[in-house]
Order: sequence, then C-alpha cells, then structure tokens
Amino acid sequence: QVQLVESGGGLVQTGGSLRLSCAASGRALNTYAMGMGWFRQAPGMEREFVGFISWTGGTTRYADSMKGRFTISRVNAEDSALVHLQMISLKPEDAGVYYCAAVRKVGVFKSPEDYDYWGQGTQVTVSS
Repeated sequence: QVQLVESGGGLVQTGGSLRLSCAASGRALNTYAMGMGWFRQAPGMEREFVGFISWTGGTTRYADSMKGRFTISRVNAEDSALVHLQMISLKPEDAGVYYCAAVRKVGVFKSPEDYDYWGQGTQVTVSS
C-alpha cells in the first residue's frame, strides 16, 4: 500500500505562485520505483493531467498549458518520497483540487486510469 498526502493549497492572486507538496509513503514505492503524477479537477470538470515525474526524477512531462509555469521535483528516501509541484504565473483557470497519484507501471502516464494510488487532494483558488 501507498499513502499520499497533499498539502500547500490555498488562495493566491492571478500571477502569483504556489508550491504544492505530496508526501508519499509505503514500501511499494521502492518496490515498483513508482512514478508520480499531478492532476487537477475543477468543479463539473473531469480530472486532468498536470504533470508527471519518474522515480529517479530524470523524466518529467507536463500538460501543454502548464509548460514553463509548473515544475515537478521529488526527493526519495527509504519507503517514502516527497514530490513538489511548483506553480508560477497562476491564472484563474488553474484553480481546482490538485491531486497527486502514484503509478506502478514503468513509463510516462497521463491518464488518471493508469494510476494506482491517490491522495485526498488540496484546493487551489486563484483570484482574478
């Protein structure tokens, strides 16, 4: 089992910055060398891909609208990992609940259905 806990959400003005964190724990993290994804979901909308980082951190991918504004990083430890999502130049359309997720399969995955574990989410609100 893997537990994921997001933090760092809040209210920010348009153009502002925010850093979200995801504390991941569980032996399976190391066993499967799990990649981590970030997703967001606005009210009434489907959950959408934000970005991905591989187990080593050597591979990152971002949704087109986030490129250049969002950066994912991670630090691994024994049976745990801390994954950050740094967001700059925030826009009102960036608002939503942000989730981190972990995937056991090797590769880069952008679909929520590919992920095996999810956090509870953290709310981001961007005021105009």
